[in-house]
Amino acid sequence: MSIIKLENISYSYYGKIPALTGIDLEINEGEMCAVIGANGSGKSTLLQIINGLIYPDSGTVYFEDKIITENSLREKNFLRYFRGNTGFVFQNSEVQLFCQTVLDELLFGPMQLGLDKEEAMARSEQILNMLNIAYLRDRPSHMLSGGEKKRVAIASVLTMNPRVLLLDEPASGLDPKTQCFLIELIIGLSEAGKTIIMATHDLALVDDLKPRIAVLSEEHRMEASGGDEILKDTMLLRNVNLIHEHLHRYADGTHRHIHTHYFSHEH
Repeated sequence: MSIIKLENISYSYYGKIPALTGIDLEINEGEMCAVIGANGSGKSTLLQIINGLIYPDSGTVYFEDKIITENSLREKNFLRYFRGNTGFVFQNSEVQLFCQTVLDELLFGPMQLGLDKEEAMARSEQILNMLNIAYLRDRPSHMLSGGEKKRVAIASVLTMNPRVLLLDEPASGLDPKTQCFLIELIIGLSEAGKTIIMATHDLALVDDLKPRIAVLSEEHRMEASGGDEILKDTMLLRNVNLIHEHLHRYADGTHRHIHTHYFSHEH
């Protein structure tokens, strides 16, 4: 059963800079999906449309069987239901953190959804321990490292216990240890039944997580969708600018090979 469905979605900035063109995408409950593409292909815009942060110029977005529009999100009951079931983790964690302490960040979402202080506190303590950040509970957000900010941003979403997690470039700027933690966390959340939609150009992350893959082109269209075979299609990945060729000159001639942070060099 689909939980998110996009039909013929198009969007442009200021009415003239195209970001998405004719996008169709259906995501089932409990599914993990990675939207991949080069910078500027429209990945982040797509996630913002799914989360009702911006609205498409044309096309239809469904959450379950309800159409997401500016008007439908004015309905108090549906707004609370939708916001309680979808959580967005921004690429830049700093834009997501605004409370006085880490604990306050985790309490904010559940209390906005109407949970009482006792239940919100219980959820927050559980998530602090699950993400191994209990030692940060009283720390101001501006005194955290980049990896700590990412964990806190994720934690502030998880305290609302959403069914759908939207992750925008989740591994961006993380050190290797935090990246490993993130991968294990995403896998664990997926196994727990969460629907996970991520936007990324990190092919190594996609290879580790084994999600369904949707590929956006630099023309802002859906170029392909599928599974592991997407990562093996070097022509497709080169066409959408996720990998490229290097040219080396030697005394006896030149040599070209595919270059990416995912593939080893292919000779």
